[in-house]
Amino acid sequence: MAKKQHSKLGSRVYKAASTIHGVGLFAKQAISEGEYIGTYEGPKAKRDGTYVLWVFEEGKEPVGRSGRNLLRYLNHQDEGNAEFDGFDLYALRDIEPDEEITFDYGGWEEE
Repeated sequence: MAKKQHSKLGSRVYKAASTIHGVGLFAKQAISEGEYIGTYEGPKAKRDGTYVLWVFEEGKEPVGRSGRNLLRYLNHQDEGNAEFDGFDLYALRDIEPDEEITFDYGGWEEE
């Protein structure tokens, strides 16, 4: 992953209607592969719910955050173009301006 370069999230991304589901998150500008996009911010979550992102680290208790910034509008796609490292989001490949930013929610098992 590229080194984090903090810039105002709203200057890099925006929310808009999505063809995937409801509202999505889109790039305002080109984002390069490996580039830091932003940090999923919000209060610690006590239980699962809409806009809660869980981080699982081996040997530690899962930590969840209730999203309070634009990253809460990320939609699922099996072949997403971004991924989280902890609560920090990075581009998996080059992302074009006005392209929807997605990630693989993962973790589902068919019963």
